Amino acid sequence: MDAYDIFKKISRGAKFTTKRKSQSERSQELVIKTETPDDFVKESPKEKDKGEDDFILLNSLKTSQENYNKRKRKGDDLPDKVKKKKLHEEKMNQYRNENNISVVGRHVPDPIKCFNELTSVSTNLLDNVAECGYTEPTPIQKQAIPIMLGNRQMLACAPTGSGKTAAFLLPLLHHLGGPQSKGFRALIICPTRELAKQIQRECIRLAEGKNLKVHIISKINKAISQYGPKSNGKYDVLVTTPNRLCFLLNQDPPAINLQHIEWLVIDEADKLFEEGVRSFRDQLQQILAACTLEKRKIAMFSATCTPVVSKWCVHNMRGLIRVTIGLRNAVTDTVDQELKFVGNEDGKLLAFRDLIRNGVNPPVLVFVQSKERAQQLFTELIYDGINVDAIHSDRTQLQRDNTIRSFREGKIWILICTELMARGVDFKGVNLVVNYDFPPSAIAYVHRIGRAGRAGRRGKAITFFTVDD
Repeated sequence: MDAYDIFKKISRGAKFTTKRKSQSERSQELVIKTETPDDFVKESPKEKDKGEDDFILLNSLKTSQENYNKRKRKGDDLPDKVKKKKLHEEKMNQYRNENNISVVGRHVPDPIKCFNELTSVSTNLLDNVAECGYTEPTPIQKQAIPIMLGNRQMLACAPTGSGKTAAFLLPLLHHLGGPQSKGFRALIICPTRELAKQIQRECIRLAEGKNLKVHIISKINKAISQYGPKSNGKYDVLVTTPNRLCFLLNQDPPAINLQHIEWLVIDEADKLFEEGVRSFRDQLQQILAACTLEKRKIAMFSATCTPVVSKWCVHNMRGLIRVTIGLRNAVTDTVDQELKFVGNEDGKLLAFRDLIRNGVNPPVLVFVQSKERAQQLFTELIYDGINVDAIHSDRTQLQRDNTIRSFREGKIWILICTELMARGVDFKGVNLVVNYDFPPSAIAYVHRIGRAGRAGRRGKAITFFTVDD
């Protein structure tokens, strides 16, 4: 029995007329008539055309199952596309969660799982990546490389030793292609000359076979003649500290041309943005004013991310994508941490000598608060017959370079240093970091102990503290 039969049975014996009557008349209008088989057997031609699934409703409204199916099929096209997109996004977000990657921004490029997925990158560059020992991308490389390859501006925060340098060098070298002899096209700014030299070495290794010229400002007088208006422009990448760069820009006329800079990369951004006598924010505005190319992009990297850096990026970087690896301002999980109570200041030297007596596996980095403290500890230990040296701002650049070279080569077992060395410098295989003086902040602590446990290797950090601390 279909819907029509049901309706006929319900309304059997009732007569409906179209003549308008008063309410009192309508209430008495029910007319009883004798039912006949024709009342629910005969169908009009129109009714014969109706499908089995048609319904007749009051007020002549008709709903057809066929029309419903049509509307359903018509609307299914759009949801399918949206559904596929959402499924893909969920899959990518799940992969990010597995790698402790969090991103904030619109239309974020998908992370990569291996370097071979970078089909737009030249084979030569990928071969250099393999030659440098990069077998599998680290979490920061998985997300930062696709973002920079897509010409997006970025603020990246990742633990020390997580591969941030390669994360910006690889896409940077891809964008530059080959030499063009029109001046610097990429500028990398970092807080110390030691870190600048390290980045330069890494860049030269990755750029092998591309004939790109990677420069570092070592001597001001030489730089004025080398990069000034009369230079031949045969250079591509500049790695420098902000003070030296601004000194060249302040010459009349400017001793360096930044009009062709396509990418500006700022490493250890939080250190540079620290408040000081010479504010880096003012220097950065001067540098950006000199980089007049309209399509210039900015990328910032650091192990810690402060509100000052985030605020500047939001106000000055259009289409910003923020990438964080792990917890914000967290230490790497490859370093075993230990706190050691030493009582007072005199107890520090006794505790350190006990540490040496019980045996340590060099190389060892020891951090102190000031250059005076560094020289003091160096004097105490040198008489113990230990292979030790110190590095701080009072030493000449040549002395600092020789000390770092000797430490890398294993000629020096223990290196005493100030905060200068805590930023970004990568010593291969540092097994132990000793915070001889208690770090002034959590961020300083993160950078100090990050010298150990780099590139996935295990390390240890011991922090001395006294009653005053």
